Amino acid sequence: MTFHDPAPARAARLWRPRRVVITAAAREHAHGRAIAARAEALGLAVEALPGNRLTGLRHPDPRRAYIEAKNTLAVVVAPPTKLKLQPIPPSADWRVDLAEGCPAHCQYCYLAGSLSGPPVTRVYANLPEILDNLAAYVGLGGVTSTSADRAHEGTTFEASCYTDPLGIEHLTGSLSAAIRHFGAWDAPVSLRATTKFAAVEPLLGLEHRRRTRLRFSVNAASAARYEGGTAPLRDRLAAMGALARAGYPVGLTVAPILPVPEWRAAYADLFAQAADALDGVRDLDLAAELITHRFTPGSKEVLTGWYPGSDLPMREDERSRKLTKFGSVKYVFPAELMRDMRQSLTQDLAERLPAARVLYWT
Repeated sequence: MTFHDPAPARAARLWRPRRVVITAAAREHAHGRAIAARAEALGLAVEALPGNRLTGLRHPDPRRAYIEAKNTLAVVVAPPTKLKLQPIPPSADWRVDLAEGCPAHCQYCYLAGSLSGPPVTRVYANLPEILDNLAAYVGLGGVTSTSADRAHEGTTFEASCYTDPLGIEHLTGSLSAAIRHFGAWDAPVSLRATTKFAAVEPLLGLEHRRRTRLRFSVNAASAARYEGGTAPLRDRLAAMGALARAGYPVGLTVAPILPVPEWRAAYADLFAQAADALDGVRDLDLAAELITHRFTPGSKEVLTGWYPGSDLPMREDERSRKLTKFGSVKYVFPAELMRDMRQSLTQDLAERLPAARVLYWT
């Protein structure tokens, strides 16, 4: 097996929003002011809003509204509802939001249809309050806290349900703060986050005490055209290797799994590249989550407005119609194809990365 240098081949590309705003309430929090200072240090102008409403983001053309919102970073205070945590199976016991929105341009975006309004990236100024609130949920989850296979993870908190925290870390510092918080927390707990970015350098020296698992969202090379504005696959894998060598538990989030041309060989190659990036890591703690593509009528409508030229396969007559536990409709791959993909991918993963624990297939 050929070993590659774990350091990314080039400096990670960092998101530079065209517009940065901070609300009046956010300016009252030290972390909010620190985010504004980070943005200004990068040469970005910060607009101090007179109140707490975000304005100037609506546009009758959905594509134009999308572009303007995607280029906006808003420093706000998380509303009280964010302090009432929700379970997030099968990933973790609880969802904790450090931000909402993402700078990437993935044509299958899972946030489409889930978040209301223009896709502005909102980052939360009241981070200490968000982190202090977590203690009330220790031992109360229904995923890892009650699982014989995952009980060693303790109560788990998922920080990337509605954002990619690494993609905005250079502007917020929130992920580093959360990692330090969990590292210093004397309780059976762990933090989880997924990313499509690679700028891990600020995280490498943190006192994490192996209580944060950073997972890298990856896909077959031929699916890369659906992931605009993200780090190249090779850089993500190199970043995963760098974190693993710094002692972090790491993970592969293979998503969304698609039947791309020659998909068996494409995903086998992905796992071979991941194995190469992790070659020689001592005390490797590696998890894998395998997530097939699905869509809802609402998400399809939003995505076709955002990406009108996309060839992402979203034909209902090629899918199986399912009802969620909430009674809503989603479209998944037919059962036979799902079985074939599951058998092939899990077998290849076991062969290429025998240390990987598959947490779930969905």
